[in-house]
Amino acid sequence: MPDRLDLPVEGWKRVSPKYVVVVIVGSLVSGAVMSAIATVLWLVAGLSWAWIALVALVVITIIQLIVAPRRARSIGYLMREDDLLFRRGIMYQRFVSVPYGRMQLIDINRGPVGRMLGLADLKFVTAAASTGVSIPGLPEADAGALRDRLVELAESRRAGL
Repeated sequence: MPDRLDLPVEGWKRVSPKYVVVVIVGSLVSGAVMSAIATVLWLVAGLSWAWIALVALVVITIIQLIVAPRRARSIGYLMREDDLLFRRGIMYQRFVSVPYGRMQLIDINRGPVGRMLGLADLKFVTAAASTGVSIPGLPEADAGALRDRLVELAESRRAGL
């Protein structure tokens, strides 16, 4: 009996290596904000347990910074004959297959850090609310070309329904 999750080993396209910077900046900003809140609770509000939260937040931020490059490298996509296969995750891997004929909207988003680095995120919307596929960290030109190709494939596959 063949493996139900028959995934190809080769042919995966990865996100830009610059995407690591976006992940690191996001981790630093969220860690700094949460640490500032814990510091205010500790020093201004006088909550004695808040220093423990501060230490925990600093440790979590450091771990996120260490794992960021590997987490960014785990993201990839593969265009197959009938669908787009998306993967992400290190310990808990997620594989999502989006049939071309089910794509209703393909959206390009650019955050401030990604814009500075020339990166964009490609988001797919289908009829299923739980799909939620987004390919982050694509170079802007690649994101535009991929969007156009996927729109073309989606229109041709929907015509056959």
